[in-house]
Amino acid sequence: MRKVGIYLLVGVFFIVVFAGITQAATPEWWKQAAALYKGVTIRGVSESTPPSKAVRDYAAREFEKLTGIKVQFELTSWDEMYTKSINDMSRGTGIYDFVYVEQDIIYAYLVKHWLTDLTELAKKYPQLDDPDFDINDFTTFINYFKDARGHVFGIPFEAFLKSYVYRKDLFSNPEIRAAFKSEYGWDLRPPKDWEEYTQIAKFFTEWGKKKGIELYGHVAQAKTHPCVAYEMVESIWPAWGIYNWGINLKKWRATVENGGTLNSKRAKEALRWYVDMLKYAPPGVRTYTWDETAAVVGAGKIAQGLIYLENLPWVELDKSRSVVTGKIGVALPPTYPGVMSEAARGLGYIGYYDGGAFAIPRSSRKKQAAWLFIQWATRKQWAPKFAQLAGRICRKSTFNSPEIKELNVKLSGYYDMMKKFGFLFAGAPPLPMHRPLNELYLKWISKAVAGEVDPDTALDSLAKEVDKLLIDLGY
Repeated sequence: MRKVGIYLLVGVFFIVVFAGITQAATPEWWKQAAALYKGVTIRGVSESTPPSKAVRDYAAREFEKLTGIKVQFELTSWDEMYTKSINDMSRGTGIYDFVYVEQDIIYAYLVKHWLTDLTELAKKYPQLDDPDFDINDFTTFINYFKDARGHVFGIPFEAFLKSYVYRKDLFSNPEIRAAFKSEYGWDLRPPKDWEEYTQIAKFFTEWGKKKGIELYGHVAQAKTHPCVAYEMVESIWPAWGIYNWGINLKKWRATVENGGTLNSKRAKEALRWYVDMLKYAPPGVRTYTWDETAAVVGAGKIAQGLIYLENLPWVELDKSRSVVTGKIGVALPPTYPGVMSEAARGLGYIGYYDGGAFAIPRSSRKKQAAWLFIQWATRKQWAPKFAQLAGRICRKSTFNSPEIKELNVKLSGYYDMMKKFGFLFAGAPPLPMHRPLNELYLKWISKAVAGEVDPDTALDSLAKEVDKLLIDLGY
């Protein structure tokens, strides 16, 4: 596990007790609990994504009808969401009563004491605690929204993996399979390691050229944008055995000579691989963020790649947006030898467990009404319907619902994979200086991607600058 100051995530599960009985809350319970706040308006802000839209268009409207509490839920771009919520919390203006908190940024919020301790809030107002809230029903993803005491500061409403997808129709095509085996000597299937991934990428890119079709064996989010840094630290390096952004979280240093791994031989090898692999991606790959990466998969131009699986439902099911519905398979990402074993023993992880939670700013003046709404939007009874609408699962019980069992089949077993192997993936490490770090990583990784410097020089320079930043911050 990973450690930062007082924010130590210990063990797999935390026990957090919210007051209340065990029976499910009735409509009458919600009306009674909300009676004192009827007519109050609460405001929230989030990124404009399917889960947030589902919360706004379904959960919020039902909540308003039932309780009389009005919900103004503003959905905007990822960048503007951060700007608005951070400006509000840092200035204490109290504009927002609930905010979207992405998993990787919460450590910065915690050290600044911007968020309400929901465990303490629940204890203070037991009459507002949904009797069937059941904190232990949430998946391990909720652990990334707790402090060292196990107190909860955010309730997850969306969670998903970033993992490997591939074209099932291409991988099962007899002509393609025969040609691949003739060239590489093994049966075409999802790759187990990066050498196999590279062979598949090269094969399909050349196959596309030979057949005169737009098909590529690889995709990446390689734009000069925070996304390219995130791809390396979240997806590529962990699967190569470089964890925690290459930073030694005991010594708080990134350079090899100071105990880090950021400019290690393997980290450099992985970055060289990442840059070299762009030749097997579409020509515009250096303009791709996470949005374009998913879009080009949905356009049927990619044979395999790593994507945020929040996109899987529309790619696999929405014929108005995707030309490859019913043709996408999912699997665990390829890994460097030994990494899978390390992850299984809790010594590492193979990829990113992404998502976010609803939190209540300390500056909110309507915390009680906001707390009721957050519980409503993440309640156990609605979770299966929400997962159908938004493709996100945060509760263990949701995996067993009839709706999700049916959807799981349509999504090539993705939810089975998430349920069984979710523990192999991890959220971002507890880095309160997350955003300034990302700017450094973005600068040097982008230089390597653009060919301005070689990967070795980029990581030597990056590691030194990271050490300097940590020293300047008092670590």
